[in-house]
Order: sequence, then structure tokens, then C-alpha cells
Amino acid sequence: MSDPMRSDAELWRLIAVDDHQAFTELFERHARTIWNYAYRLTASWSAADDLLATTFLTAWRRRREVRLVRDSALPWLYTVTSNVCQGERRRLGRFLRIVPKLADTGSAPDHAERLAEDSAARERLKRVLAAIERLPRGEREAVKVCLLGGTSAADAAELFGISEPSVRSRLSRARARLQEITQEACDD
Repeated sequence: MSDPMRSDAELWRLIAVDDHQAFTELFERHARTIWNYAYRLTASWSAADDLLATTFLTAWRRRREVRLVRDSALPWLYTVTSNVCQGERRRLGRFLRIVPKLADTGSAPDHAERLAEDSAARERLKRVLAAIERLPRGEREAVKVCLLGGTSAADAAELFGISEPSVRSRLSRARARLQEITQEACDD
């Protein structure tokens, strides 16, 4: 418990020479008041907790620099709390302004997004490959060689020993059938 006989100024003089007990006493004396003030500034319990911690951390770090006016640490603690809160709001504002810019630069999705996308892509690929397997043999071969393999229709024609227009015809029919098959799958 804090000693009501010692003023904040007396405690601060002790704190300035690294007296941890005096700092604890000052904290216990003003923590609830500063937390309430921080809560009124933020309307958030967790933000008030963070502001309280940051205010007293700042007090400890600056213990040798601070000179109290009228024997009370409260005005200085209020000022620090307010300044930290304003700084956080500015930082958050800058962050919120930059987020859309980050999205516009094509930033890479995070790991979870990539896994979800990869999983969805694998499922789509499985469905497409299953649909390809349902095609007649000639169309299936044309799709595998040209669409999946990236071979030109002319090269596929030479490979299959048929004309290039025949390969194009098979691809056209295969696309139409694949569209029907995938539409059926979507309707199910």
C-alpha cells in the first residue's frame, strides 16, 4: 500500500534514483485514475490497459528528466497518457491509409490464403481432369496434348497423323462437352 504521508514529489525524487518500491507506490496510487482516464480516451478496456502500461513505462524511462509541478504526478501522467493515445491514433491512421496502397501493389497473400487457394485450385483441377477423362478418346488426346500440354494444333496433327483442321475440330467439340460436363457437376 502507498504511504499517504509521502507526496508524489517525494516519491519521484526516490524514483529518480532507481527506487523500485517508490515507483510501485506511485503506480498503486495512480494506476486506477490513469486507467479510467485512458478508458475515457479510447472506450476500450484493452487499449486502456495498453495506455496504462505505456504511460508508466514512459514514467520509469524518463524518471531522471521529469520535474513535477505542485507535488503531483497526475498532471504529467495525464499528459503522457494523452500524448501516447494521440500517437497511437496517428499511427493507426497512417496504417489505415497505407493498407489500400499495399493492396494495390499486388502484395502477396499470406500463407493461409495461399493454402486455401492451392486447395481450391487442386479441387478444380481434379474436377477438370475427371471431366477430361469422360471425353471420347480422340477429343481427350487432343485436350491433353494441346490444352494441357501446350502443343500447337499443327504439331498435334503431325503427332496424331491427322489434319490440323481435324485437331481443331476435336478441340472445339471437347470444349463444348467439357462445358456441359462441368455445368452438370455445378448443377448437382
